[in-house]
Amino acid sequence: MKIVRFRSGDDIAYGLAEAAGVTLYNGSPFVAWEATETLVPWDAVQLLAPVLPSKVVCVAKNYAEPADEIGGSSEEPVFSLKPATSVVGPESRVVYPDISEEVHHEAVLAVVIGRLARHVKAEDAGQYIFGYTAGNDVTARDLQRKDGQWTRSKGFDTFCPLGPGIETELDPLEKLSVVCRVNGEVRQGGFTSDMVFGVAELIEHITGVMTLLPGDVIFTGTPSGAGPVEPGDTMEVEIDGIGTLLNRVVKK
Repeated sequence: MKIVRFRSGDDIAYGLAEAAGVTLYNGSPFVAWEATETLVPWDAVQLLAPVLPSKVVCVAKNYAEPADEIGGSSEEPVFSLKPATSVVGPESRVVYPDISEEVHHEAVLAVVIGRLARHVKAEDAGQYIFGYTAGNDVTARDLQRKDGQWTRSKGFDTFCPLGPGIETELDPLEKLSVVCRVNGEVRQGGFTSDMVFGVAELIEHITGVMTLLPGDVIFTGTPSGAGPVEPGDTMEVEIDGIGTLLNRVVKK
């Protein structure tokens, strides 16, 4: 099923995406929730980021070609963090910061954690996965090179679009297409089956370092073709089984 978080009027809620609209649920899918008999039509729905994580863990060098471009793959996953304040939803604006001159798109499959996860073994990882969504690991590439680490370059407000919803019935071991288009032109294209480290391996490595909380997100890496965007551009991240995440770049 596909779970969305949305605004309707003054209310923000979770629901189940249907053909005619969203079935409203009471509560949160990460704690306890219950279906209602209310169907909110799509024309009354504004989709929001499908989850509000305490943190987003970004994995680098997890597709062979991009890894070759930045010094080769690693024996273990390499990861960094985006703050919760960087998260925005579908159709939200991504703000191009004044202090950067080279902002890049990075299409990613995002894993949503469903329960507290600490020191999880790969073979048990499926028990901790709530579902999957699309993400865009927006990065100020010039600041990344300048700083020699990634916190500032990935941490700007609006640099973590997520959405449009969370698909709970998805298998990343299948050959799922991950595509990014800018102004309708395909810039990135790859398949989840090409990841160096699978989702279960990533969860084992990450939870060996830090505890993941319900709603936390893992960005599993980006395929070849990540590149620059400019104010006025429209970015679309499309993943098989999830849908399309669209965001526009604006100048601050």
